[in-house]
Amino acid sequence: MRLYNTLTRRKEPFEPLNPPRVGFYMCGMTVQDRPHLGHLRTFLAGDVLRRYLEFKGYQVVYVQNFTDIDDKIIQRSHREGEDWRAIAQRYIDEYLETARQMNLKPATYYPRATLHIQEIIETVQKLLRQGVAYKAGGSVYFDLTKFPAYGRLSGKRLEDLLAGYRVEPAPGKRNPADFALWKGWKPGEPYWYAPFGKGRPGWHIECSVMSTHYLGQPFDIHGGGMDLIFPHHENEIAQAVAAHGKDFARYWFHVGFVRARGEKMSKSTGIFTPVLEALKQVSANALRHYLLSTHYRNPIDFDFAHVHDSERALERLFAGLEEVESEGTVQDLQQVPVAQELLQRFEERMDDDLDTPGALAVLFEGLSVLRKTSGVEQRAVKTALQVILHTLGFRPPERTPAAEVLNPVMDILLEVRRRLRQEKRFDLADYIRDSLMAAGIVLEDTREGTRWKFKR
Repeated sequence: MRLYNTLTRRKEPFEPLNPPRVGFYMCGMTVQDRPHLGHLRTFLAGDVLRRYLEFKGYQVVYVQNFTDIDDKIIQRSHREGEDWRAIAQRYIDEYLETARQMNLKPATYYPRATLHIQEIIETVQKLLRQGVAYKAGGSVYFDLTKFPAYGRLSGKRLEDLLAGYRVEPAPGKRNPADFALWKGWKPGEPYWYAPFGKGRPGWHIECSVMSTHYLGQPFDIHGGGMDLIFPHHENEIAQAVAAHGKDFARYWFHVGFVRARGEKMSKSTGIFTPVLEALKQVSANALRHYLLSTHYRNPIDFDFAHVHDSERALERLFAGLEEVESEGTVQDLQQVPVAQELLQRFEERMDDDLDTPGALAVLFEGLSVLRKTSGVEQRAVKTALQVILHTLGFRPPERTPAAEVLNPVMDILLEVRRRLRQEKRFDLADYIRDSLMAAGIVLEDTREGTRWKFKR
């Protein structure tokens, strides 16, 4: 398996530090607003990578944090007159419901920044003792001049940052690019007591501390959206390496943007679609298929019309699987070459930097194979396709409620069409047939009567 590493800017063989264990930290939401499709794409890519690693036999410890104290949460609290803790909890709850509906596997741990204040304080004290941090104006800053390797992840030059980086000025700050490890208290803001003054943690130190707390240092994979490469992940590396004197994360996994109306979907622009609102119009499977149909490192333009295309494609796939009434066994799968070939081609695509578009192509090619086989061979192919669907995180559709509703309706339509044909009113009979075809249902007239099935 080869995975693109942002740190080295190339695909590298994936070799975990302590196999079969894999430590995977995914930067989670800052919970000042609703989870939107941009968030979802990042967490969906992480979910699929985790699932595929588990498919390969690894034991993944998956950590996804919540940043529940931050400037933006405080600003929203002041603006709306609501306690910052209530705001954070509301959007944590909405994220967890979003993850449930989208079939994202629950993280091994969901740490919150506010539950790791003591570890954060201890890390800041350590950086102060080592001389790479300093106090100024009630806050504590990281001194970038003491970390010459800064910029390795993002490709930015430290000298350029020190010369031209624009930030809000702060009393006693040595360099414009120095970032806050601890933010001194201001009236109306939440705070915690620390030896270097009361205040609250900076954003970057939270993730450095939480990831190391749960996974040790170094650990295998650190993930997030591409917008986090700089400064967030760059700053995480500086703090963690300076504090512990060893590498931080080995592989950096970054996911491309979702765009809407030509702009990055984000809370800052106000151009975003909350996931739970999208799920009122399309299924979770269709949304998953659409987002996986573009490679995770490339940007994707969100369009409901394309998601509806995904919906129809999946309906054909699941209908084809349902037509094979019997289930295959592991023994069938191992003994049928065509089924083994499908799984092998799936692995080849996924081993190449998580090529989900290629993996989806294998899945739908497998549907064609399914239609050409029978007996044990067909059951084995069905099992192979089910393994692929599960590994990509698709949830089998619920059959019973749909059948209970659709079967009686189709019985009525077919009887009406039969009577129209008897009366030689072929225009109306053809209208029913063509309308059903447009809706994805095919009618087959046989000697025994008319049968229907989903169009493939």
